[in-house]
Amino acid sequence: MTSRERLLCAMRCGTPDRVPAGSFTLGCIDPSSDFGRQFIARTDSIHSPGAGFSFFGASAEMAHEDEGNGVTRVTLRGPKGDLVWRHRRTDITSACIEFPCKTAGDIDRLLAVPFEPNDPTIEGYRSECERFGDDLLVMPGIPNAVCLAADTFAPEDFCLLWAMDPVAMGELLAVANERLVEFTRRAVGAGMECLRIIGGEYVTVQLGPRAVEPLLSRFDTVLCDAIHEHGGLAYYHCHGPIMDFLADLRDLGIDALDPLEAPPWGDCDLAKAKEILAGRTCIVGNLDDMEVLEKYTEEEIRGIGRERIRQAGPDGFILGGTASGTFTERGARGFMTLVEVSEEYARGTAG
Repeated sequence: MTSRERLLCAMRCGTPDRVPAGSFTLGCIDPSSDFGRQFIARTDSIHSPGAGFSFFGASAEMAHEDEGNGVTRVTLRGPKGDLVWRHRRTDITSACIEFPCKTAGDIDRLLAVPFEPNDPTIEGYRSECERFGDDLLVMPGIPNAVCLAADTFAPEDFCLLWAMDPVAMGELLAVANERLVEFTRRAVGAGMECLRIIGGEYVTVQLGPRAVEPLLSRFDTVLCDAIHEHGGLAYYHCHGPIMDFLADLRDLGIDALDPLEAPPWGDCDLAKAKEILAGRTCIVGNLDDMEVLEKYTEEEIRGIGRERIRQAGPDGFILGGTASGTFTERGARGFMTLVEVSEEYARGTAG
């Protein structure tokens, strides 16, 4: 099997020729370098460019202004008033320091902005598929509906909106999901065979179990159905403690789930997770890019990799990282070591 075939087989909860092992994104590795080409050819990795979706559409009037001191002001023009984001970048990182919405009353201004659907980046997707061939899986990413609220309200205000005005939150997400579903149908219909959905952790980590049904189940099931209409695969991303949410996430209709972090960074029990997901959802991840693959010795990584495959089995499992996208050559070599472990199991020679 090629890496692409192996990954797709596992995501359909099948049993490939061996357990796929690789990274989500190429981290800090230059794909055009000698080592980058070696890494891509050796591992079963996933490359995730954007699918091109925008909650604000193709006609939104966005103005960018440099305020100095690393701060950029972004203004979204609207008939009921402008909405403003302010982002700050330092030598180390960047963050949003002002969000455009503060209360439920701002949702009306947000939704009053004229919306014209934007097109999926199909040509860019096809170009990336041609560039990498079957050596990896090109899987564009899209947000889920809750991302609109999480991107336009500060974290505290986002949580307060859910606590104080859940009806307004639901109305905002309904509009967001309507736009997403229409875009997704066009994207998968045009050839994007597998989409990665992000945003679940805004609910599971920040809002808690009571928000799962009204904010995830209500909308993400429809989004997954839209992906499946044209035979696509719905790959779901959700950081944080996961065991109490696995059945709910499974029932969204997702085909694969990452990163299912192991203790002490998460709470995933692989054997129990496999039982809950019951052949309906592929497990992806369970090894920390930065804390394990970047720091542990090759032999330690081999031992952990063997244990993970013993726990999860040969079907519906992709042995990977935590989707950090920040690993270096050392972490990349750790992924390559995991491929060797997977090959040992396929040959029946694992220690």
